[in-house]
Amino acid sequence: MKKIPLRRCVATGEQLPKKELIRVVKNKEGDVFVDPTGKQNGRGAYLKKSEEAIALAKKKGVLNRTLGIEVPDEIYEELLKYAK
Repeated sequence: MKKIPLRRCVATGEQLPKKELIRVVKNKEGDVFVDPTGKQNGRGAYLKKSEEAIALAKKKGVLNRTLGIEVPDEIYEELLKYAK
């Protein structure tokens, strides 16, 4: 039986299989973007693929804290597209 990689959602604190989460990355240049593959270089934060988790992350500012940079609203809009 193959091991399923687990990651923790920064908004809800739930530990879920990596495939059920979406990764947001900050690279060395300071660019923030959504990483659907989960393999891009840089500091990553995982969010559950649900509108509630994304709204909670935006409200609490957990992505800003985790990545150490101000995350633009466009990133949250892009995340909502993946949640549907």
